[in-house]
Amino acid sequence: HVQLVESGGGSVQVGGSLRLSCVASDDTIGRYCMAWFRQAPGKKREGVAAIDIDGATTYADSVKDRVTISHDNAKNTLYLQMNSLKPEDTALYSCAAGLLVPSLCLDLVRGNFEFWGQGTQVTVS
Repeated sequence: HVQLVESGGGSVQVGGSLRLSCVASDDTIGRYCMAWFRQAPGKKREGVAAIDIDGATTYADSVKDRVTISHDNAKNTLYLQMNSLKPEDTALYSCAAGLLVPSLCLDLVRGNFEFWGQGTQVTVS
């Protein structure tokens, strides 16, 4: 069973930066497709970024050029560096893991992730 624990959220001013972290149980990062999702109050959950086991990445258009997803296999940790934050980035951010082929891993809409963390809140004002 994969366990995921996020941290790094908080309140930040418009234009600020945050780095979210997601610590995974052993070997998860190197074997699973990993992704960040977010959900704002009253809105559907949306994919933010994903990274496959070979390091290929994809980003939602709404965050492209402002966000970087990365992972550190040695630390079993997934990261999401977010810059130039906007009020519309306010949401609960969750990391997810799934055994997905690359085409689905890098599809933020169709990818079906089996394991989810509890989330970390990001508020931009």
